[in-house]
Amino acid sequence: MAFATEYRTHTCGDLKAKDVGKTVKLAGWVQNMRDIGGLIFVALRDHYGVTQIIFDAALNNEVFKLAESLKPESVIFIEGEVISRIQGNINKEMKTGEIEVQATNLEIDYLVPELPFTITDEVSCSEEIRLKYRFLDLRREKLHKNIILRSKVMSEVRRHMIAAGFNEIHTPILTVSSPEGARDYLVPSRLHPGKFYALPQAPQQYKQLLMCSGFDKYFQIAPCFRDEAARAGRSPGEFYQIDIEMAYVGQEDVFKAMEALFKDITPKVASKKKISLTKDGCFPRIEYWDALNEYGVDKPDIRYELKIKDVTEIFMDSEFKVFASNTKKGHCVKALVVEGCEHEARSFFDKMDAYAKEQGAKGLAYLNYKEDGLKGPIAKFLKETELEDLKTRLGLKIGDGVFFGAGKWLETCKIMGAVRSKIAELRDLVKDKDELAFCWIVDFPLFEWNEEEGKVDFSHNPFSMPQGGLEELKTKDPLDIKAYQYDLVCNGLELSSGGIRNHNPKIMYKAFEIAGYSKNDVDEKFGHMIRAFKFGAPPHGGIAPGLDRLLMIYADEPSIREVIAFPMNQRAQELMTNSPGDVAVQQLKELHLKIEVNK
Repeated sequence: MAFATEYRTHTCGDLKAKDVGKTVKLAGWVQNMRDIGGLIFVALRDHYGVTQIIFDAALNNEVFKLAESLKPESVIFIEGEVISRIQGNINKEMKTGEIEVQATNLEIDYLVPELPFTITDEVSCSEEIRLKYRFLDLRREKLHKNIILRSKVMSEVRRHMIAAGFNEIHTPILTVSSPEGARDYLVPSRLHPGKFYALPQAPQQYKQLLMCSGFDKYFQIAPCFRDEAARAGRSPGEFYQIDIEMAYVGQEDVFKAMEALFKDITPKVASKKKISLTKDGCFPRIEYWDALNEYGVDKPDIRYELKIKDVTEIFMDSEFKVFASNTKKGHCVKALVVEGCEHEARSFFDKMDAYAKEQGAKGLAYLNYKEDGLKGPIAKFLKETELEDLKTRLGLKIGDGVFFGAGKWLETCKIMGAVRSKIAELRDLVKDKDELAFCWIVDFPLFEWNEEEGKVDFSHNPFSMPQGGLEELKTKDPLDIKAYQYDLVCNGLELSSGGIRNHNPKIMYKAFEIAGYSKNDVDEKFGHMIRAFKFGAPPHGGIAPGLDRLLMIYADEPSIREVIAFPMNQRAQELMTNSPGDVAVQQLKELHLKIEVNK
């Protein structure tokens, strides 16, 4: 039988009980096979699903003999009759579980040799092998579904954004190198010897220029490139973001647009996920300083109620020097209350102390509230009034344990934040794994003190609009100025940074002046932006949620590589094609380049 013009009449996810009696053609990969003597059962898989095929020696011995030679992942074409499964063999977990196909013909397109690993969701081989044979890895059901989910999310994002009046506009991939931000990927120019393009770290300046060009609402699912080491939640080299910019908007307008996007698409792409909202139906807003003080991090997981408390005031005149010495300006004493510690062994507290030391702490003090009062290694150093103040300030009840951190404010916040996350992990405090706890982190400082250079520097994004505008820049302590800068966080993962842009040349020159840049410096580095703003720029702002991180959350994957079709490893290598690779000498000559490797 020839299959040249029609390999299949149906896919392996199509056939149901209503198709019994039909003669069909199917094509796909041999997922697995069972030979029980005279009968061979083959699970045939394609993109759409799996169908069970029966090869019966009594029905057609020639086809049966051919089926005996099959190996997993071989590509085959079959023809046969759809029959009902007997009642005890119906598989309700399969879309095609009510039927099977009794094969009358078989063509083997290619017999596959021994596989480097078995195509199942429980892969026992190393990630390096998986990435080298990624085309096989992608056949696994879970990973295959993740990539389909990626396609669906992008489709839903486009649908929603276009319906909301946004225009999809593509910005250049070959652009110019910028001294700001991460390290660029450079592309040598053949036509302009000695000159280089740069791959965009983000379309930031282009999308702002689009606002200056009169486009009111822009979006793009944009590829971004940064030559930096791998980080949690980001693949090295390249990533994708849902890039958005809007004209004539304030911060709340951006928030409403983004909240509408996620409320709309989440039920369509991840129906089990539930978004937590405030009483007003919004994502919670948390000020930057509050996030650090209460959660120890500016990307908090708010799915569990475990907040850090400041107890610095209690120890202003304490005889316990470890705490008292950290009540001066810029230092603090923080406490974290953990319920249900009455039966915890000393090893639990020691384990948390060791973990805090791994995070850079000198130690982690603790108390345990028992029937006869607060007990622990530091209890004997504290006055009775201090112990009573702790009970009141922290609302302690019998059975509570209290961990303490003391030191420089930011360092202590971060260490206590790490301890908070570790306790949540050990105590399994996230009860609903399908909860999506989005929140906005707002009121970032525009400036910070750069200790290495001994000067005021930009804290996050130098192009964010200062709250209060030019007047604040002229009259206020720079370290007290807040920016219209915000982050979108979900379940402890930072999805995006954004801001209302500084579109006024006078305000921009002043902000850069405070950070030590002259007017000439600004004109030289950002002349095209200043020129655009001088010709009339609307107030504008935007955001760019990371697509890969969003997919990690929707797919419940701990690694970003599980939601990318062909990801790089931690060393920025794509092992399947051995990228990066060597190039021919002639190519280098055409680009006017000569390689000199430092050894």
